[in-house]
Amino acid sequence: MLTKHDLTLSELLILNSELRGAEKSPAVAYLMLLGGHLGLHRFYLKRIGSGIAQLLLFIAAVLFYFVGAISSAVSSTSSFSILAIMLCILSGVALFVWVIVDLFLLPGMIRSYNEGVKQEILAAIEHHRRMEQLAGRPIPDLID
Repeated sequence: MLTKHDLTLSELLILNSELRGAEKSPAVAYLMLLGGHLGLHRFYLKRIGSGIAQLLLFIAAVLFYFVGAISSAVSSTSSFSILAIMLCILSGVALFVWVIVDLFLLPGMIRSYNEGVKQEILAAIEHHRRMEQLAGRPIPDLID
């Protein structure tokens, strides 16, 4: 596998150009974390499964809240409304803790995503090099 040190000047320029457009920004990710109860920061970092889980947890909390509010308006001593409010609080607390944990995990998730993008681009450059060699075209000397 290629590293940045193995690239020619033109390949290094291509790598930097492609990375600039594909890398994820920590500032944007942290802004999306403000809406963390919706899982936006996880969708941004292509962690779709856990983003959906956070979104569903938020929807469940909201639904339990409205069910509890409506059932308590209909009947003042309903055990169903107490259960719904308890489930709302439980899902809300679980989501809150998850977002707080994500606050500390976010830098590593961003680094991991950006490193994966870099490896994909390096693999594409390496594939292009092999195709050039198979076509009989010389690869320019590496720069130091």
